[in-house]
Amino acid sequence: MRRSFARSEDRAVLQTEGVQALIECLARHGYRVLGPAIHDGAIVYREVNSTSDLPVGWTDDQKRGAYRLNRRRDDSLFGYAVGPHSWKQFLHPSLLTIFRARRTDGAFRIVTDREDIPKYAFLGVRPCEASAIEIQDTVFLEGQFVNAAYNARRKGAFIVAVNCGNPAGNCFCSSMGTGPEAISGFDIALTEVLDGKKHFFLLETGTPAGAKIAAELPTTPATAEQIAAGKAVIKQAEARMGRTFKTEGLKEALQENYEHPGWETAVEKCLTCGNCTSVCPTCFCTTVEDFTDITGDTAERRQRWDSCFTQEFSYIFGGSVRPSPASRYRQWLLHKLANWQDQFGTSGCVGCGRCITWCPTGIDIREEAIAIVSGVPERKEQTGGNA
Repeated sequence: MRRSFARSEDRAVLQTEGVQALIECLARHGYRVLGPAIHDGAIVYREVNSTSDLPVGWTDDQKRGAYRLNRRRDDSLFGYAVGPHSWKQFLHPSLLTIFRARRTDGAFRIVTDREDIPKYAFLGVRPCEASAIEIQDTVFLEGQFVNAAYNARRKGAFIVAVNCGNPAGNCFCSSMGTGPEAISGFDIALTEVLDGKKHFFLLETGTPAGAKIAAELPTTPATAEQIAAGKAVIKQAEARMGRTFKTEGLKEALQENYEHPGWETAVEKCLTCGNCTSVCPTCFCTTVEDFTDITGDTAERRQRWDSCFTQEFSYIFGGSVRPSPASRYRQWLLHKLANWQDQFGTSGCVGCGRCITWCPTGIDIREEAIAIVSGVPERKEQTGGNA
């Protein structure tokens, strides 16, 4: 079952040097600390050992099909929105060996390799991403069948959320109810306050494990003024949200327009490349492939990420169930914004905006949905190419 989180009403103040203490504390408790870092011109998630590994003083500029890092005028540690990576790469790996077999004495025998799965601590999880993890918890951990590989990674994970103070141009988490403030899904939540010479973090805990770590940090009780400053950061972020999306009645309207001609119009710009599903923090589709070495003595079965945009994904005997690009685009958008709710009780979209940013032709999922349900073209001029 999904872990239950209860938000604490207490707030403490952690100075900027206290973030280094947090990283060191998590490491002492046996966690492999993963956080944001700059690599190849983007903010990605990788192992961090100190605050110097974080994108200090950097922010991201995101538009349709465009992403660029820019220098800030301050030393914010988390002054960006989201990059191309999501945390699902660590909990739901893109490539996973299901089993391995070797030929011994003329017969194949399963090799039982014990996988050493580290305890992960995720530092810098945005509220929309914490919601995405909760959604994948529902997919993989609830119901009749539990995904053992996901469960093995998830059960030891420690989540340090950082409330969003710098939404990007494609963000619409406030419309989806997933941000810019984290209300669940974290062990510790931080709010970075940077105003003139004031630079500190408000800290709250969401689990006993979070409270245990927080007790070892150099914190001080938060004053009413500091709490108000933290709330102002979140309020300003909501006011500066890049996009909005009215979702009331959207599920039913989309499902009623299954044969709408707008699906064909929407796909005119779609390359069916699958970028949107790769960067999405909730998409979970996989395929299974069998491999053998050239001698025929070793065989493996591997699971890898797949996409509903590939024609082979819906292949059954006799051909693909969704042979046209329009049918595959419809499957993705309908599942994400409508049918997901029938399956799992939530939307499959958290409003992170990644699918808009990393679409080569700048397709906006919101505008395509609006065009389908309203019958009125809402699409604006597209811009492509990541800069």
